Amino acid sequence: MGMDQKVTFALEKTPTWPALAGLLAGKNFPLQVRMIDGELAFPDETPPENWRELRVGAKGGMITLRRDSDGITLVTWGNADADTRQAWNALAWAVAHLTDGVIGNQSADDFRKTSELPDELR
Repeated sequence: MGMDQKVTFALEKTPTWPALAGLLAGKNFPLQVRMIDGELAFPDETPPENWRELRVGAKGGMITLRRDSDGITLVTWGNADADTRQAWNALAWAVAHLTDGVIGNQSADDFRKTSELPDELR
């Protein structure tokens, strides 16, 4: 069973993959695309702007990003280890940061202060 968290934001603020990956790479937390809309992808492939689902590899594991009408839901395994949970939270923070969105009821800044994040994002 998986666990998810949702970042809610105005649809017109949906971040592009290069912006999201670039933000985290700039903090020494690189990501790789693994699947785009159910299709295998090259690690350096850039998804089209209208992607519906991405699976990305990060330090520790894989995270799924699903685009919704009011944001992005991030999904990982329910038994995820610490590295995978930190990657999951890092992606949630990055999406919220780029979109001025909220994770649950927390801003990106509040989420960053209270969540389990990799050292690169502290």
